[in-house]
Amino acid sequence: MRGLSNRQTTVQRIRAVRRRQHAFRKGGKRVPVSRRGSRKGHLPALALCGSLCLAGAGRVAECAPSFAVEAEAGYVHPARMDVRIPGDSGTDVSLTGDLRAGGKPAGRLRLTAAWSERHRAGVLAAPLQLEAAGEAPRRIAFTDAVFEKGTPLAAEYKFNSYRFFYLCTLHRSERLEFALGGTGKVRDAHVRLTGGGRDAISTDLGFVPLVGFDVAWRPAPGWRLRAEGDALAAPQGRAEDVRLAVQRDISPHATLSAGYRVLEGGADNDAVYTFAWFNYAVLALQWRL
Repeated sequence: MRGLSNRQTTVQRIRAVRRRQHAFRKGGKRVPVSRRGSRKGHLPALALCGSLCLAGAGRVAECAPSFAVEAEAGYVHPARMDVRIPGDSGTDVSLTGDLRAGGKPAGRLRLTAAWSERHRAGVLAAPLQLEAAGEAPRRIAFTDAVFEKGTPLAAEYKFNSYRFFYLCTLHRSERLEFALGGTGKVRDAHVRLTGGGRDAISTDLGFVPLVGFDVAWRPAPGWRLRAEGDALAAPQGRAEDVRLAVQRDISPHATLSAGYRVLEGGADNDAVYTFAWFNYAVLALQWRL
């Protein structure tokens, strides 16, 4: 019995020494380890930090943009191409009425980045150039050249458009989505008349601000009816580029569109008078990266 008591006393002394070795002083007093908190006490804090890190990573993932590329191809036919240059002293010429202008294939390319369900931005390239030919129906004064009546004429009407845009989704439901934003358009255009040994050209490179919009209605899963475009009117002119399309998701990453596009606008001032209307039949494929 005495041996067992001595053994217990020795074990108690060893435990006391260990407690004194693992204690530290706080305010001049010894504080046992049990009051400092153990690793088990840190587990809730570590779990909370881990949750916060995962939530932060989720927010970063939400902010990481997703990209989509859309290629559009179709056929464009000019309904109107009226010019008078200079605007205050030139001769009115209709490239679709006085001359013969035909349609041709046309295309455009758009890249969009969306960094949330509400916000997206992108760039668009839409080249366009049409030709017309015929005889001058009257004496034509164009820029600094004069083309006599009956002169064989060849005409070029170029209207290349390069844009950057931003759209904000204002409403989103199961069936309807509506977005509104702004577009900056860089216009690279010229009108050219050639004939009778003369070559006259009027060029225009400028910036035009537009209002962008996008409205989509989902009649059934995977289908959309969409109206989207850019437009703005002002006293010095106007511009509209609107597409009406039926869209079908053909895979989780791809959407096929078919529809009609109208491109219309022009300017009326002392320097130039130009108004045009183009009708497109279009097909487009969008691929989401």
